[in-house]
Order: sequence, then C-alpha cells, then structure tokens
Amino acid sequence: MEKITELPSLYNHLEKMSVMELVSNINKEDQKVAVAIQRVLPQIAKVVEMIELKLREGGRMFYLGAGSGGRLSVLDKVELPNTYGIEHGIFNCLLAGGEERLLEVLEAMEDSEEDAVRQLDLFEVSGSDFVLGISASGTTPYVLAGMKRCRELGIPCGCLVNNLDSPIAANCDYPIELILGPEFVTGSTRMKCGTAQKMIFDMISTSVLIRLGKVEDNKMVNVRLINNKVVDRSVRMLMEEAGLTDYEEAKQLILKYQNVRKALDYLKTIK
Repeated sequence: MEKITELPSLYNHLEKMSVMELVSNINKEDQKVAVAIQRVLPQIAKVVEMIELKLREGGRMFYLGAGSGGRLSVLDKVELPNTYGIEHGIFNCLLAGGEERLLEVLEAMEDSEEDAVRQLDLFEVSGSDFVLGISASGTTPYVLAGMKRCRELGIPCGCLVNNLDSPIAANCDYPIELILGPEFVTGSTRMKCGTAQKMIFDMISTSVLIRLGKVEDNKMVNVRLINNKVVDRSVRMLMEEAGLTDYEEAKQLILKYQNVRKALDYLKTIK
C-alpha cells in the first residue's frame, strides 16, 4: 500500500513563510477536507446504520484508536450524555494506553497489540456491540489487533483510515477510506486527518442520536441542565414548543422535569 499520509508536503520552506502565508496555506488544505468527506458519505451512512441497529438492540458503540484520532474520539464521547441526555456507557472509547491516561500522550502504546485485546476483553465487547477503529495510516498495530480480535469474536466493526488498501481496512466489515493527500507539515496527521476525524465523529454520533429520537425538530430536547445557559435555552425551547408565554412558569416545569422532552410529555397529559 502507498502511505499517502507520509507523502511530502505540497509546500516547501515553511519556515520562510510569513504568518499570512502560513495561515492561508493551511486554510487551503483544510478546504479539501469537506470535499473528500463528501466522497465517502455512503460508507459513513453504512456505519451510522449499523450503530443505530446495535444501539436499538441494547448494544454499545466503541471507538478504538490511538494518538490524535483516539483522543478526538474521547472528546466526542464525553459530550454526548449532556447534549443528548443519554446514559454513560452507550458510547465508549478504547484508547491505546487507557482513556484514564489520556493526557500523558502515550504514543508508544500505539504499538501494543496486547493492549487492544486486553481492553476489548475488559469491556466484554461482544457481537451485540459495534467497534470503529481509528488510524490515519491504516497500519497502527493497536488498532489492527483490535480489528482482528473483533473478527475472531464476530463483533461488527468499521474503521476510519486515510490510506487505501490498508491492513486495518482489510480486517473490518465497514471501512471508511478517506483520502486527503499529504499534510501541510509532512506526516503530521493531527492536521487534515484530525480535522476530518472530528467532523466524521460529529456526523456519526449526531446522526445516530437523531435517529434514536434524542432530537425533536432541530432542538436538543433531552439536553441536561448543566448550567444556567442550558436552563435558559431549555426554558425558551419549552415555551416555543408548547406555546407558553410565561417564562417563570416554563422555568419551573423545566426545573421539575429536568429536560424539555419530559416537560412536554407532562403538558400533553393535562391538555
């Protein structure tokens, strides 16, 4: 396989560029990301459909990754319970070196095949779940070992990689092969590849949770009341959805029922 992610940058002598040249050229490269993602939307849709199916059946979703991609998956996972009111443990991350050591940047653990197998076994991942492997190169030993373990155990799995014909893609059921070309800084896959990973994680988790009824119209009706800003947003959502005109009345309902969805359900019972 050709490692496109390791090809030389299209730009030379970066150290001689002005600040405006640097930010303009990075922006030029970033603009390629959304166009490239558009080409793999059918593959992303298949992953979304499989995750939705598994969650409807009571299963779980697992990101499995290392390096920048693995850390970005943790960011996606931690925001979902508050944003959509889902229980912890529905979306999960298996990170090389362990999620609890996220800030230690244990890049050497990318090479640990045993750690991937250990973590899959520790979380008792099974055929009821779905695993998405994340590796820009498509060769990360930790992720590859995880995909092979999923195959052995009959666990449905997909991957997000940035090279064609990689061993990781060959060992999963639903590959997403997103080709972005060389990075601005040669080999620095925290740049375009990282941007694409974040966009696709957002796309997958948001689509799945909309499909599972966690959004009504275009509103986060299950958002948790984590701060005053969210309380105010929820009150205004309730007023709009239920046709209420008294802010304090709506706020009392929100505080009592703890989210817009439950407050709306209550209002339906008294009509």
